[in-house]
Order: sequence, then structure tokens, then C-alpha cells
Amino acid sequence: MFTGIIEGLGTIQHLHRSGNSFRMSIVSDFNLNDAKVGDSIAVNGVCLTAIQLTTRQFDVDIAPETVSKTVFQFIKPNERVNLERALRLSDRIDGHLVSGHVDGLGTITNRQSQDNAIIIEITTQPAICRYMIHKGSVAVDGISLTINRLEENRFYLSIIPHTAKLCTIGIKKVGQKVNIETDMIGKYVERFVMNKDSNVSQSSGLDSAFLARHGFL
Repeated sequence: MFTGIIEGLGTIQHLHRSGNSFRMSIVSDFNLNDAKVGDSIAVNGVCLTAIQLTTRQFDVDIAPETVSKTVFQFIKPNERVNLERALRLSDRIDGHLVSGHVDGLGTITNRQSQDNAIIIEITTQPAICRYMIHKGSVAVDGISLTINRLEENRFYLSIIPHTAKLCTIGIKKVGQKVNIETDMIGKYVERFVMNKDSNVSQSSGLDSAFLARHGFL
């Protein structure tokens, strides 16, 4: 589990491809002394397992499923990436709960300055936008951000100078792809209310009628 508060950046050093999967070596800008092999590290918002580790470098394996669903299908050596190590239960949660399981891709379709902020428009699938709300949270390349405006297939972000300086969102250009993970709470609520899976017991009592009776709808 992560928070979307990026610890620092890293650089893709090597890509060792094998069919539709590959091994990736990443050099971190910050010290990884307290990390160990087997730890989860979010790279551009994707939860990956460190399989080799030194003070400033770690290797991860990328499976075909991860390649197909994330920006790793386009990744190249020397690219900069956002890094965040897994959340400790004793830490403050300054962003929001991020699982590192990407829902899909978005494309930066507009970028413009507004006083000290950068307004970024990201276009994606309506099936992804349905789990977003105005002023809600979304993870973009692993960065916890607030949705300033929402449409059927796009959303808008206001990036402050601090975020632009410390994360890759500050150097992303129009046309580039980004990883998107929506807030997991909405997906759980939909599943409980809709009971989409026929294997799920229908006797839980949690449905739209229950929520309406208790003032939630």
C-alpha cells in the first residue's frame, strides 16, 4: 500500500527484454539503505517487487500483464520515474490510499500555465472516469492528485510548483501517456451495491435500498 506522496525520482538504467516481459534496473536519486529484497516499491505508480538491491539501485521483473496495462510498454532507458516505497502503518497518510494496481492509461492532451500552477488535461476511457469525482483523489504515475474538473472521458489537474519540481508530472509533455489508478473506495462500494459477481452472497443486506433507508442516497 502507498500514499501517492513521491519520495523522489529514479532513472531507468537497463531494460532486459524477454518476449512480452522484461527485467528493469532503476537507479534511485535517494538512499535505499533501509529497503531489502522482496520489498514493494511503486515505480510510476506501479507496485513492483525489488529482486536485487544495492544502496542506490534495484531490479524488478515486469510481467506481460503489467506491460500491457501500464506505460512500461513505452518505457526506454534514461527515462525518469517517480519512486515511493511502501507505506508504514506508523506514517501519516498525506495523500490517499494507493494500491499500485493501475486501472489503465491516460494521455496528456493539454497543458497550460495559470499563475503559479500548471493545468493539465488528461484524456482516458469513460470506464475509468466513472470512478472519479470532482475534488476527489486520483493517482497519476503514482502521484496523489486532486481532480479539479471532471468530464465523461477526461479530467483536469492543477499542479503546484512543489509537485512539478519533485515529480515527473512537471516534465511530461502533451501526447505522453500516464498510468492512472482511481480511488479504490468507489470500486468497492460499487461491487457491494451492485453485487455484480454471481458468486457473491445476495444476503449481505447491503444494497441501494439499504443505503437509501439510512440516508446515504
